[in-house]
Amino acid sequence: MKKILYCFVIGVSLISQSCINDNEDIVKVSKIEGDIIEPHVGGATQPNQVWFDLSENREVVTKRTDWDIALYSGGEFKVIINSSIMMAAGKIPNAIDIDQVTESSVAPLKNQVQVANFNPSNEVYVDDVKGDFPSGYTAIEEIKPTEIENGIYLLNMGKEIYTGTVANGSVVTGGDSRGWMKIQVIRFGEGYKVRYAELNDSKHKEIVVAKNQAYNFNFISLKNNKEVYIQPEKKKWDICFTVFTNVIEGAGSYVYADFVNNNNVGGVGAYEVKIISGSGIEAYNNFKASDIDKSKFIYNDYRVIGGNWRNPVGANGLEVYNDRFYIIKDSDGYYFKLRFTRLTNSNTGERGYPQFEYKPL
Repeated sequence: MKKILYCFVIGVSLISQSCINDNEDIVKVSKIEGDIIEPHVGGATQPNQVWFDLSENREVVTKRTDWDIALYSGGEFKVIINSSIMMAAGKIPNAIDIDQVTESSVAPLKNQVQVANFNPSNEVYVDDVKGDFPSGYTAIEEIKPTEIENGIYLLNMGKEIYTGTVANGSVVTGGDSRGWMKIQVIRFGEGYKVRYAELNDSKHKEIVVAKNQAYNFNFISLKNNKEVYIQPEKKKWDICFTVFTNVIEGAGSYVYADFVNNNNVGGVGAYEVKIISGSGIEAYNNFKASDIDKSKFIYNDYRVIGGNWRNPVGANGLEVYNDRFYIIKDSDGYYFKLRFTRLTNSNTGERGYPQFEYKPL
């Protein structure tokens, strides 16, 4: 349980302005005083996903290829695919038996179920890039109560972590292909049953998953045939550093490095403060609880920070934007301000070594 201190209202004359917002609502004050953080993204191939809890000042690091699909643990029955490794999924027309699907039978579909091929129509093969789950669109349709209603999907397993040399200041977000699978997800009681196999396998494997409502999702590694631990409990992380599949309007899906998502499924909201004139650092330092604008918090799009904090193609080279910072409200009602201070290793200039500072409000 997060350790907290409350600002108690004794009387009007004793209200502290630092503990209230514009609407005079009490703001919880975190015991954490803030810090300067260097999340372990892992360098220019960005092999890791880093899940960070602001109120606990704690990170959990997992490898991007540790999981393939995630099963929603709330009331709905939704499945998401791993966008950090360029996965995609497409429903196989007229398929009713997973064991009858072969590589030759899905050959035409393989050319379509792709990421970052600059085809706007391929957006249907990736999940809602806003991360507005469980209500948002998913490449694998919501799992229906009747087994036969649930389709069989061609699953592009994405890319391995790149293992070669990367030019200084550059990133490589994907290596060799991880291949293809076929998959069908059905309901199993209050949980899920996942059927999956390599394309030419005539007998599929199965994993049964019970929902664990302490978490946003239950994660599965199809490559390793097991359920795996990835995200911390849903109230135990606020932001995630990751490679991310986004969408460029008119050009389809595209892969971004240095991306930061917030835990909107777990109730975390955020908004950007952009400074028109003057010093962004000074504005950050001077920003206090009474400056919070609750109307600006976004809870249905986890790309509020995204890649907006850095410029990888600036005229002066790689740079962190100093004219903006972010306000975050966690699932327990704590408010934080956060700004980014570094994009690369300060000694070598290598990408994948970000730094940020944050403070409670």
